[in-house]
Amino acid sequence: MTYDKTPPLKRPERLRSLDAIRGFDMFWIISGEEIFHGLADVVQQRYHLYRNPTNWQLSLTDQVPFFQRLMVHLSNQLHHSVWNGFTFYDLIFPLFIFIAGIAMPFAYARRPEASGALTPLDKRRIYTRLLKRTLLLIILGTVVNGALQFNGYENTRFASVLGRIGLSCFFAAIIHLNFGTKGKIGWLAGLLLGYWALMTLVPVPGHGSGVLTPEGNLASYIDQHYLPGKLHRKIFDPEGLLGIIPATASALLGVLTGVFLSMQRPDLTGKKKLLTLIAAGAGLLVAGLLWGQLFPINKTLWTSSFVLYAGGWSILLFALFYGIIDVAGFSKWSQPFAWIGMNSILIYLMAHGMVDLLASSKFFLGGMIKDLDPIWHRPILWTGVLLIQLWLLRILYERKIFLKL
Repeated sequence: MTYDKTPPLKRPERLRSLDAIRGFDMFWIISGEEIFHGLADVVQQRYHLYRNPTNWQLSLTDQVPFFQRLMVHLSNQLHHSVWNGFTFYDLIFPLFIFIAGIAMPFAYARRPEASGALTPLDKRRIYTRLLKRTLLLIILGTVVNGALQFNGYENTRFASVLGRIGLSCFFAAIIHLNFGTKGKIGWLAGLLLGYWALMTLVPVPGHGSGVLTPEGNLASYIDQHYLPGKLHRKIFDPEGLLGIIPATASALLGVLTGVFLSMQRPDLTGKKKLLTLIAAGAGLLVAGLLWGQLFPINKTLWTSSFVLYAGGWSILLFALFYGIIDVAGFSKWSQPFAWIGMNSILIYLMAHGMVDLLASSKFFLGGMIKDLDPIWHRPILWTGVLLIQLWLLRILYERKIFLKL
C-alpha cells in the first residue's frame, strides 16, 4: 500500500479559514461559554427565570426582550445534552477532530515524501512522529486531568479530551497514508457500521444487547473493566476506549474533506467547492437524523448517527468560514480567531489549569467593578480573561511562536 498520491498541480496553499474556525471552536471553551453563561445569569435574575437542575437549561417567558432571549438561547446551547440529543456544545469536540482531519492532506502534501510512494524509511519516520505526538497528547491529557497532583492510581483519570484527539487522529492518519479515497470511504463506512453492530448486537452481561442506557451499554461495560484509573462519570467515561472507533470516523470525515479541498483542477473553483461542501453537509445531517431513529444521536457514546450529524454541522460551519474567508476574501475580521487557532493546544492547556487567568482578570478589573451589581461580575471578569488570552496569543502569533505537536 502506498501514500494516497493523486498529486495536485502544485502544493495546496494553507487554508486561512482552517485556522479561523479552529480558533472559533476553541473560543467557546477557553472563555466564551463563561461570558455567555454570565450574561444569561443576569437575564435569569432580572426576569426570575427557572433553571432546570437536570440539564441547566433556562426557561424563557414572553416578558424577556429579544436580545436577552438571545443570551439565554446561547447559554442553553452551551451545555452538553444529558444523554441523547444534540446541542452546540456537543459539536465543539467533534468539530475540533474534524478540523484536524482537514489539515492532514495539506500537512502531508507539504512534506518531501508526498511526491511519490512512501519508502519503508519514510513510513518509519512518519509513524514515529505520529506515535510521539499521540503519546504526548495522552500524557498532556492526564496532566489536564490533575495527574501531577497524584492521589493514587485508582484516583487518576487516564482518559481525556487530548487523548481522544491524539488517538483518533493517529488512526485516521495511518488510514490516510495507506489508502486512496475509495479506501478511506470504505474505512469510514466500516468504522461506523462496525461500531453500530458492536453497540447494538453484542450482549452486555446483566443487561443484554442493544441497551443504550448509561449503565447498560457496551462502551460503559468496557470502560468499567478495561479502562485504567478512575472513570469520569463513575460508571462510564465520555472519552473511554470504545469511542475511539467512531471518533476516528469523525477525523476521517475531515480527511476526506481536506482531500477534496486540496484538489486543484481548473474546473473545480472555490465556489464549486463551497457548493459541494454545503450539499455534503446537508446530506450528512439528513443521514444522521435518519440513522438516529435506530441508533440515537448521543455525544457521550459518540454514536455513528452522532458522527454523521455532527459531521454535517461541522462541514456546514466550515463552509461558512471557507466561503467568507477563502472564497470571498474577507479575512481581517477573523484575525483574533486565527490567533487562537494557531496555538489551540497551548491555549487549551492554559485555560485548563496551567495559568489562572481569572485571577489576573480580577487583579486588573476588580477595582473597576467592585461597585457594580455582583450579577455583572462573571461576564465582565471572563471578558477580561478573553482579552488577556487574545493579547498573549497575538504576541505569540506576531513572533511566530506556535506549540506544534
